[in-house]
Amino acid sequence: MMKNRFAVFGLGIALFSTLTIQENIAQSQQAKPNILFLFADDQRADALGAAGNPYIQTPNIDQLASEGSRFENAYVMGGNHGAVCAASRAMLLSGRSLFHVYDKLKDERTFPMDFAEAGYSTFGTGKWHNEKEVFEASFQHGNNVFLGGMADHYGVAMRDYDENGKLGEPTMRGYSTNVFTDGTIDFLNSHAKSGTDKPFLAYVAFTAPHDPDSPIAKYIGYYPDGTLPLPGNYMPYHPFQFDNLMVRDELLTGWPRKPEVIQMVLSDYYALITHLDNQIGKIIQTLKDNGQYDNTIIVYAADNGLGVGSHGLLGKQSLYEHSTKVPMIIKGPGVPQNETFDAMVYLYDLYPTLSELAGLPKPNQVDGKSLAPILAGKESSVRNSLFTAYRYTVRAVRTPEWKLIRYPERDYTQLFNLTNDPLELNNLADNKEYSSTKEELMNSLKEWQKASGDTAALTTKVIKPLEYDPAKLTRKPDRWQPEYTLKRYFEGIEN
Repeated sequence: MMKNRFAVFGLGIALFSTLTIQENIAQSQQAKPNILFLFADDQRADALGAAGNPYIQTPNIDQLASEGSRFENAYVMGGNHGAVCAASRAMLLSGRSLFHVYDKLKDERTFPMDFAEAGYSTFGTGKWHNEKEVFEASFQHGNNVFLGGMADHYGVAMRDYDENGKLGEPTMRGYSTNVFTDGTIDFLNSHAKSGTDKPFLAYVAFTAPHDPDSPIAKYIGYYPDGTLPLPGNYMPYHPFQFDNLMVRDELLTGWPRKPEVIQMVLSDYYALITHLDNQIGKIIQTLKDNGQYDNTIIVYAADNGLGVGSHGLLGKQSLYEHSTKVPMIIKGPGVPQNETFDAMVYLYDLYPTLSELAGLPKPNQVDGKSLAPILAGKESSVRNSLFTAYRYTVRAVRTPEWKLIRYPERDYTQLFNLTNDPLELNNLADNKEYSSTKEELMNSLKEWQKASGDTAALTTKVIKPLEYDPAKLTRKPDRWQPEYTLKRYFEGIEN
């Protein structure tokens, strides 16, 4: 009898132990933070209230900054062709630098793959400017996925997973920002209702504020034309020729860049961002309604910046601050509140950063550096200088104080003191007083090239002229411009 008692008692211990182990596993999974990655398209770092811009309204993103940490010197490393966003997204998702991944993710490990392996439920929606197969390998769930670089916001071809976990045929589904938001909210609600102990990783890649500069109807005129100031480095023309001044972004307005037209562009651009902020507010409210907000690490960032009239440019195909610097905000468990860091960081640093914050194994194949030590107050920086590149035609290096931009095809150099001249207006390259600084930065640029695997010459054999005639530049609308932008920016121009 006693023996049977002990047998039953032992069975109880075994059952209790098994249940305890299962509970611990569940609690361990539950304790892991969720990840919500909100990614804008073509948003300048200064097009944000939290960045000190008093003219734009972004209350929801600003709130994330106040509850978390903002990196004010975050950059995309550059691009290997005019669609800078393709390379930017490949670097972000793989954690690898430009010359190790370019714009292709095939055979690369992505951070959603790591999170899925660690027990996360992974979801993707929005713009995917890389290979379709890599999306399918990275995310267990997906809807409203746009395979491509750009489209009319009112006519984006969306795909969902089919029963085989593959992206099906595309269909048109309303205004892009709203559709991506709705898909995200559906996933968050479904995940919450499922009762699963799995944490989630949701990657939400908006197509706003990328052109066409066509806000949803409710936001047209939100910022009346003429009410927004021109950029402090506005110019009617770029002062010299480099690369291709006719790359598609530059065709969205004519030459000279008329002040009133740039103000119109800014009105539409800011409206796209404010509408995006409004939709992000809905996603955040869903997290709160589902009790998921406090245990979710939220990242807000953008793939690259934009000219919007700065230096006479409209696009992102340059290495000026307005085109390479991006917003970067991290909020959630383990992240200090209302902090701003001036460390020089890349977008692709987010891969190892999120891995460390979530307690995942350190990825060993990445070039990015974890920013967790900065967030923890243990370090103030992860690198002493930063290197950017565009095609084979422009190279740049910057330190906390200085920036050097080199144009190999033109045998031309710019040197800016970013402390005194953050708008990059006063070129000091030919000033003998700064010759040693220029030499030091050129040497640093060469060291970065060698370390990064960049083989581009810093002076080409054939030197092209700096001078050009803007009157000879002609433009026409591309196929993605809706009636709103055709009337507003292309009236009188042959299609």
